[in-house]
Amino acid sequence: MTTTLEPPVTAPVVIDGMSAEDYHADKTSISSSGLRALLNPGCPAQFKYDRDHQQPPKREFDLGNAVHTAVLGEGHDIVEIDYPNYLKADARAARDEAYTAGKVPLLPKEKAQVDAMEQAVREHPLAGPLFAPGTGLAEQSIFWTDPATGVRCRVRPDWLKQLPGLTLCVDYKTIKSADPDTVSKAIRDRAYHQQDAFYTDGIWAALQPEDVRFIFVFQSKVAPYLITVRELADQDRDIGRARNERALRTYAECESTGVWPDWTGPVTDIPTISMPTWAVLNETAEYMS
Repeated sequence: MTTTLEPPVTAPVVIDGMSAEDYHADKTSISSSGLRALLNPGCPAQFKYDRDHQQPPKREFDLGNAVHTAVLGEGHDIVEIDYPNYLKADARAARDEAYTAGKVPLLPKEKAQVDAMEQAVREHPLAGPLFAPGTGLAEQSIFWTDPATGVRCRVRPDWLKQLPGLTLCVDYKTIKSADPDTVSKAIRDRAYHQQDAFYTDGIWAALQPEDVRFIFVFQSKVAPYLITVRELADQDRDIGRARNERALRTYAECESTGVWPDWTGPVTDIPTISMPTWAVLNETAEYMS
């Protein structure tokens, strides 16, 4: 039986101007990243802890956040720290002050990289027109209720571009290398196929467009900051939607019961574990044949 939550289904809503902090702090709804965290290799117990305990800023996200702001024209405030590195106490103090204020600190060399990456986006034959200033809306917050479980859901598309008969949801990501093989593995490892399906479903629910397409824009973080623009295969999106459905049922059950299990769950016997299937097959062939 599918677990449902109260209150019952409420109308979808699109909120323009909602801050990223307020969006991410909302505990009455679940986001795409939350759904992904509920499934392996995550688990409900870890999801709940991370949701209830604010995580400190991670420096490895600073560059991506800054380029995101530069490309979309909206996002985190950027503070340039006029030091070559963070070896001096004054530099570290300025960095920490920026974090405390909810801003992204960048060294001059990092700011130059952000500018170069933005320029590469603007000059790209596909990404440039997609992100052309004034042609779309950045970071609108969309809320709707999943009718199967009663779970309130939320998404925050990077860039919504509404064309005659078509709404484009363009998602910008920085990555170590934007070569298609690495992008394909990132989609698998970070469950971006779940994000595609969830965002598409949210846009359908709230905006009721004639058609929706979700487009990934991946950009390398190393010069010359190459870009790969792709749409997901239909089968992958279907898998992502099935994963979302399972995660929504899990979330509804956890919220209803107050029980947030780890990977093992409520068992009394110690489970067995095995090596990955490929390793079992390889080592069986090498040592047991």
